[in-house]
Amino acid sequence: MDHHKIISELTRNSQVFHDLLKDSSKEMVLWKPAPDKWCLLEIVCHLHDEECEDFRARVKHVLECPNEPMPPFDPLDLVKARNYIGQDFQVMLDKFSEERSRSLKWLSSLKAPNWDNSYQHPKLGPMSAELFLTNWLAHDYIHIRQILKVKFAYLQQSTNEPLSYAGSW
Repeated sequence: MDHHKIISELTRNSQVFHDLLKDSSKEMVLWKPAPDKWCLLEIVCHLHDEECEDFRARVKHVLECPNEPMPPFDPLDLVKARNYIGQDFQVMLDKFSEERSRSLKWLSSLKAPNWDNSYQHPKLGPMSAELFLTNWLAHDYIHIRQILKVKFAYLQQSTNEPLSYAGSW
């Protein structure tokens, strides 16, 4: 596994998220494809919290103190607990970008980290720093896809134009 490539891709994705989300209208930011689906604002809030409290924190924990209990983190509870829908989209997008920059700076500062260090999760078993780093990138891809799906559905709903000419979604 080339950890530098994963970190480079996380860096590239920072710009991808910014480009996909900048200049989004207020209507699009709050629009949901279905009542049980997230809008762009909720996705951005989730990305911010995952950046700080999940992926960066867990990679750091496994590298530095893998034998200590890992702090709990429940991302689904945070949607309501932190009132994602009531947040300011641009502020949260900026905060996510700042946290991603902080993560990238920290990752780049690591000197010969032991990516094989593992935390023994009580239900999931051993979870290495490499596993968390790789899943961090996978998490980016999942939410890039989610953002694109929301934007496609919004375009479809807001224009009432058939989009089949563009190709199959």
